[in-house]
Amino acid sequence: MSDLERFFSPRSIAVIGASRDPGSVGHELLRILAENRLRGGFDWRLYAVNPRADSDILGVPTYRSVNEVPGDVDLGVIVTPARYVPSIVEECGLRGIKNLIVISGGFAEVGEEGKRLQDALIRAARRRGMRILGPNCVGVVVPRTGVDTAFLPVEKPFGDGSLESLPRPPPGNISLISQSGAFGVACLDYMAGEGLGLAKFVSYGNKADVDEVDLIGYLADDPETRVIIVYAESIERGREFLEAVRRAVAKKPVVVLKAGRTSAGARAASSHTAALAGSDEVYEAALRQAGAIRVYEVEELFDATKALSMQPPARGRRVAVLTDGGGAGVMATDELESRGASVPRLSGRTLAELERMREEGEIPPISGISNPVDLTGSATDEHFVRSLEVLLGDPGIDGVVVLALHHVPGVTDELPSKLARVAADGGKPVVACDIGQGSYSVAFRDLFDRAGIPAYPTPERAARAMVHLIRYGEALARVSPLRSSPTP
Repeated sequence: MSDLERFFSPRSIAVIGASRDPGSVGHELLRILAENRLRGGFDWRLYAVNPRADSDILGVPTYRSVNEVPGDVDLGVIVTPARYVPSIVEECGLRGIKNLIVISGGFAEVGEEGKRLQDALIRAARRRGMRILGPNCVGVVVPRTGVDTAFLPVEKPFGDGSLESLPRPPPGNISLISQSGAFGVACLDYMAGEGLGLAKFVSYGNKADVDEVDLIGYLADDPETRVIIVYAESIERGREFLEAVRRAVAKKPVVVLKAGRTSAGARAASSHTAALAGSDEVYEAALRQAGAIRVYEVEELFDATKALSMQPPARGRRVAVLTDGGGAGVMATDELESRGASVPRLSGRTLAELERMREEGEIPPISGISNPVDLTGSATDEHFVRSLEVLLGDPGIDGVVVLALHHVPGVTDELPSKLARVAADGGKPVVACDIGQGSYSVAFRDLFDRAGIPAYPTPERAARAMVHLIRYGEALARVSPLRSSPTP
């Protein structure tokens, strides 16, 4: 078993610094864990530790020290003031607790005195063979096991005092690791709104012990993770990081949002999580060499991740565009070509088949059949289905962008499931677009997503998603020797 496993699947958790005060970190963290355990029927044990406690907190058995907690403790979560943390780590080590999440801030990110405290807690951990996540982090969220140390509430009062939901994502196959806790939690909110499922979330803060190298290595072998997202402000172990990414990319995509690209951004990162600045040109070259998919903004981060979590990588850069709106097809084509993809002429055999279909009424007689293939406003579900079958069968095409604008009369809400069945047999990536933000557009795209075809509200975003599938295919080709090599 990996020495990180108990961060995600503990048999028992002790919250050290649990509080009776609503709104405090120690109270909210304990409350979320207790409610998750009860609501989800999870069988891990939960304890609270508070030296002034004289009874249970929130119904959770409470003890004055970790030494009083009965049985083994797999995971300790520390939410005390920073000055107490080194001695608590020592106490946990003597107690036999091997995994600790230090939520507390006030360490290297605040100056020399904080750095001394951080060094002391790591010395204590290493003496006892412990693994530390943090400090200055929000820890982990694992929907499958119910472990959630992100102490932020799941609902808040809004407007007239009504409670509005701040949901966590459902269980899924995307894992996110983030040096920034606040940004990471905001990403969870974004994922929940987009319906993207979460395997594991890790906020690692000052990464005094566990860092992105450790986490990428763990997630590369995690069967629940299909895509790894990394938000980083600094990467100290450069060579090990490159090797970890390369090995992970041979198994699954790694999408990286590296902040601190400018000098001002690097200064902000340094004051935030004690991050060390580095040349962005070096990062850019290193990430490309390792096969990572680098993105530069939040929308692109999740557009790429959605596509990579749902569709296979493209084997080449040649893309077909299938549309029922000519203008949308032109926009997608421009975006594809401007980002290095190709929208080539279709093969003679494909053109002949589309011509036959046009003559025999299998697609509208006024359809454009070059590339893009424009079914026009006369398109129906079956026109899209037959056209996609033909395009996926073209050996000169590596992927298809489908612009299925729902506005035309012949397109129904059954189209997403029909196209998904075709795409599943095609062995090539397919992404979709339906333009609009009305209720039908949102619901229509959701049907595509649920069927396994990532859908986007603009042609440009759909095109960029396809480009990321192309880039992952190219990265796989570069690291392919590693795919058959055993991991040491």
